[in-house]
Amino acid sequence: MDELELGNALRARRKAADRTIASVAVDAGLSVPYIANLENGRGNPTLAALTRLATALGATLTVTLADTHTKAPDDTSAPDPDTTIATLVDESPRATKVIRHLATTRATTRSAVRDHLIATLEALAPVLPHPPTPADLNRLLDLTLLAD
Repeated sequence: MDELELGNALRARRKAADRTIASVAVDAGLSVPYIANLENGRGNPTLAALTRLATALGATLTVTLADTHTKAPDDTSAPDPDTTIATLVDESPRATKVIRHLATTRATTRSAVRDHLIATLEALAPVLPHPPTPADLNRLLDLTLLAD
């Protein structure tokens, strides 16, 4: 989870509880500006601060260390089309920026926006004369931004 996703999650949790930043700050023993910055995707909170925020919001903080192992370089198996499309999205600096923008403006997670973009490219693949390319991805990003 990145800073913007954390901020969106904190804000959504606080609003769902019908709480103000000030009331959460008092319960968590943190300052209002500190929490406001976190909700806006700024700052570098400690685990202790996040634990206090979670408790103040009636939640439990869970930290997971995930394995980021990828295929070995000598793996010669045929590429999975879904992986190819996901890689196309993941390796595009423009897609990264657009995903961040859309996640922020739509109060959702980057992961959800990424998954929707991948699903859309997968749905378009059968009608394209070739597997989706970076140009196809850029056209999809353009359309998405125009609709925003």
